[in-house]
Amino acid sequence: MTIRLIIVDDDPLVRAGLTFMLGGADGIEIVGEASDGTEVPALVERTSPDVVLMDIRMPVMDGLAATEALRRRPHAPEVLVLTTFHADEQVLRALRAGAAGFVLKDTPPADIVTAVRRVAAGDPVLSPAVTRQLMSHVAGVAHGGRRDLAAERLAALAEREREVALAVGQGRSNAEIAAGLYMSVPTVKAHVSRILAKLGLNNRVQIALLVHDANPAIGDGGSGSGAVG
Repeated sequence: MTIRLIIVDDDPLVRAGLTFMLGGADGIEIVGEASDGTEVPALVERTSPDVVLMDIRMPVMDGLAATEALRRRPHAPEVLVLTTFHADEQVLRALRAGAAGFVLKDTPPADIVTAVRRVAAGDPVLSPAVTRQLMSHVAGVAHGGRRDLAAERLAALAEREREVALAVGQGRSNAEIAAGLYMSVPTVKAHVSRILAKLGLNNRVQIALLVHDANPAIGDGGSGSGAVG
């Protein structure tokens, strides 16, 4: 199935480069471009994209506000954040708002194509190494009220669901979680789906952020090698 993609960036040269690169990839169709977040709602309504490649820093409405507005829509497209920073607070806020991951602007073209395909398939784009870096940043900015609320939300999960959530917070893949908790991969996926539904979250990146809000030290226990997803 062809992936319908929108590119949102205020730099026309960046948009042109991304359009040239992604438009030539098999199975990806560029259905629209925008130079500011204010243009995104109407463009999404008109083109029905599967994925929005969203720059964070734009002059009128930035990518953060645009992502938050977009992910509140029913049947919202996935958002892949385009940024120049690994652990910028705005990137964290975009992930909390439901973005499926992020790519750096200096990422090799083939990897950006892969990231778009993964996000379209429902796979968040965040490696365990980057997850740990982000969680370290979370530990530095989370306050007591947020920790208490996160812990309260996690307490609503069944024991096995909490174990899976903690493993997601450690950046472990489904296969690694299955091996560590002695369950099948389909069972892990079912637990993740129930966790998302119970907590009202969009994806497992948000599960990881919630886990680290509740207990920022949890990432010290994990060294998973697979991508989050």
